[in-house]
Amino acid sequence: MSNKRKSKLHSRNKHQGRYNLDALVKINPDLAPHLTTNPKGEATINFFDPLAVKALNKALLLKDYEINYWDIPDGYLCPPIPGRADYIHYIADLLAKSNKGIIPKGADVRVLDIGVGANCIYPIIGTNEYGWSFVGTDIDALALESAQKIIDENSFFAEKIELRHQPHSSRFIRGILQSGEKFDVSICNPPFHASFAEVTKSTSRKLKNLKGKKNPKLIQNFGGQNSELWYKGGEIAFVEALIQESRHYPYVVKWFTTLVSKQSNLRAVYKKLKEVRTKEVVTIEMGQGQKQSRIVAWRF
Repeated sequence: MSNKRKSKLHSRNKHQGRYNLDALVKINPDLAPHLTTNPKGEATINFFDPLAVKALNKALLLKDYEINYWDIPDGYLCPPIPGRADYIHYIADLLAKSNKGIIPKGADVRVLDIGVGANCIYPIIGTNEYGWSFVGTDIDALALESAQKIIDENSFFAEKIELRHQPHSSRFIRGILQSGEKFDVSICNPPFHASFAEVTKSTSRKLKNLKGKKNPKLIQNFGGQNSELWYKGGEIAFVEALIQESRHYPYVVKWFTTLVSKQSNLRAVYKKLKEVRTKEVVTIEMGQGQKQSRIVAWRF
């Protein structure tokens, strides 16, 4: 699979081009107060306002993924839907790679979502687009409570999405598996930062040049709790620990995958993957305009 740098969303991603905000407001009227215009006079929202981002996400999910309800508690991660959808579509391509080029669909395809979060985004998209079934894990009980409410309020998720609490913050797979259980793929969006101080510094830098705001209050434009935003040692420490643990489950998960936001971390990731003697490693570049990320996948 190519690891060529990409600047566009996956071809199957429903979120190509600019948002039709007029249509989205009709679906979720809560979005209306957040509409504004950019310097070109085009309709947009303030992407540094967590309430605006949340209202936009809700509208997109209601419109494009046929759900009846979606919400998250204040302060929890509210991720951009297009990027999350890209992850799912590229995972579909990865699974096709091992299935004679055909994307496997249906509930028999089982996905382990490590860190499902309060938003339950990946299971929502994966069940809607491909009919897959998910087991979502998280160390945050309140996040799981929120995700479970999303499942309960959308009855068609009941037999497709199961949630499990991971009581150990240093574990990923161990402790949540049931006897004889197997998965086609695992997915993970690791915490990006190494400390809360780093989170604050990053937010301050983002807000520094906002026009018309003096000493703006430090807020995360996509929200996020500590466990969602930072991990001791940062993204690289998290991914290395995940790789180390994955070696103990070579017959439980066919493909392990994770997002890697920082390209500079790839060298250390590849080194760790070599240490645990993986059979195959695939890097999938993703892009949304100037924002770049990638999926690293491996199997034993």
